[in-house]
Amino acid sequence: MDTVQFRQGLRDGVPIGLGYFAVSFTFGMMAVSGGLTPGQAVLISLTNLTSAGQFAGLDIILASGSLWEMALTQLVINLRYCLMSFSLSQKLGQGISLPHRFVVAFGNTDEIFGVSAAREGRLSPWYNYGAMCVAIPGWTLGTLAGGVSGGLLPDFLVSAFSVAIYGMFLAVIIPPAKKNRAVLLVVIGAMAVSTLFTVIPVLKQVSSGFVIIIATLLAAGAAAYFCPVHDKGGDTNEA
Repeated sequence: MDTVQFRQGLRDGVPIGLGYFAVSFTFGMMAVSGGLTPGQAVLISLTNLTSAGQFAGLDIILASGSLWEMALTQLVINLRYCLMSFSLSQKLGQGISLPHRFVVAFGNTDEIFGVSAAREGRLSPWYNYGAMCVAIPGWTLGTLAGGVSGGLLPDFLVSAFSVAIYGMFLAVIIPPAKKNRAVLLVVIGAMAVSTLFTVIPVLKQVSSGFVIIIATLLAAGAAAYFCPVHDKGGDTNEA
C-alpha cells in the first residue's frame, strides 16, 4: 500500500466529493419524484458513478424503456471512459496487476481522471483509491439527501447546486493549463471543437457522448503529434 499517494488522493478527492454531493442531490430528488425509492436511487449512484449516464438512464427507467435501449444509451454516453482508462493505463505502468486496474477503471470519473492525469510521473492505484474513498460517498450521500429531502428545497437552490461540479472541473484543468502550453492548447482545442458541434446545425445532431469522444481524440491527437512527451524515467510504482 502506498500510504503517501493514498493520502494525497484523499486530499484531492475532498472538492470532488463536495461537488458530487451537490450534483447527485438533484439526481436523488428527480429519482424519488419519478417514483423510485431513496434506496433504489442510492443503489444506482453507488454502482454507476456517472452523472450523465444516470440522468439519461433515469429517463429511460421512468419511461419503462427496454434493456436494449438502456444498454445502447449508456454505451454512447459513457464511451469516453474507455479513452480515459486507456490514458490511465499508460500512466499506471506495466507493473500494476489487473485487479488494481479494474478497480481504478470502476472509479474513473471525469473529475478523478482529471486530478490523476494532472499528477506528474507514474501513478499509483492507491492515489485513485484515496480519491474514490471521498468521491464515491459524496456522490452516494448526495443522492440519499436529495431523495429524502429534495422536495423541501426551492427549485432555484437545487438548480444552483448543479453548477458546482463545473466550477470544480475548471479548478482541475486551469492550473496545469497555466503551467504547460501543450495542456492549454488541448483545452482550447477541445473547447473549439465542442463549440462547433454546438453551433453548426448538422453537427448539432451528434449526441453529447460522441461529441466528447471526437473532441478528445482530435485535441489529444493533435497535441500528441505536435507536442510529444518523452518518458524520462522508468516505471518505479509498486502496487
